[in-house]
Amino acid sequence: MSENTGDHSRALLDAADGLGHEARADQTDHAALKLWLRMLACTTQIEDEIRRRLRARFDTTLPRFDYLAQLYRQPEGLRMKDLSSYLMVTGANVTGLTDELARDGLVERIASATDRRSFIVALTPKGRQQFEAMAQEHEAWILELLGVLPAKTIQALHTELGRLRVHLLSTSQNPLQTSNPE
Repeated sequence: MSENTGDHSRALLDAADGLGHEARADQTDHAALKLWLRMLACTTQIEDEIRRRLRARFDTTLPRFDYLAQLYRQPEGLRMKDLSSYLMVTGANVTGLTDELARDGLVERIASATDRRSFIVALTPKGRQQFEAMAQEHEAWILELLGVLPAKTIQALHTELGRLRVHLLSTSQNPLQTSNPE
C-alpha cells in the first residue's frame, strides 16, 4: 500500500468516526459501544442503499424481496404461518404482501393437503424468474458495497459475528445473565 493510499484510508476512517449513530460516541466510551454504533451505522447505510436500488431498478421494496427470497428457498412453498415466522412479521403483514404479490402474478396460494383451513404460498414461474433477476443484482450490490474489505477480513468478521450471535442467543435464553462470562 502506498503512503497516499494509507493516508486516504486513515482520512476515510477518521471521517467515519463522525457519521450517523457513531456521532453519539465520544473518546471516553468503551470500544464495545463504539463497535456496536459502527455496526448499526453500517447496517443502516447498507440497508438504505439496498432499499433505494431495489426501488429504482425493480420498483419493489425490501420486504417484498425478503418475502420472495424465503419462498425461493422453499420451492414446495410455505404455510403463511411459517412465512410469517421466517420473516419475523405479523400474519397481517404476510397476508397483505401475499395479496399484492398474488395480484402481480408472482405467488400463488395452494390449498394445504393436510389442513383444509390453511394455504401454502409458492412462487409462480414468473415470480421465480423475477426473483432470480433481483437476487443476481442484489448479490452484485452486496459485493460492491462490501468490496472495500479484504476477503480475509470479511471471513474473520463473519466468524466473529457468528460467535457473537451464539453468545447473544444464549444470553437471550438466560435473562438473568447480564455480564460477559469470559
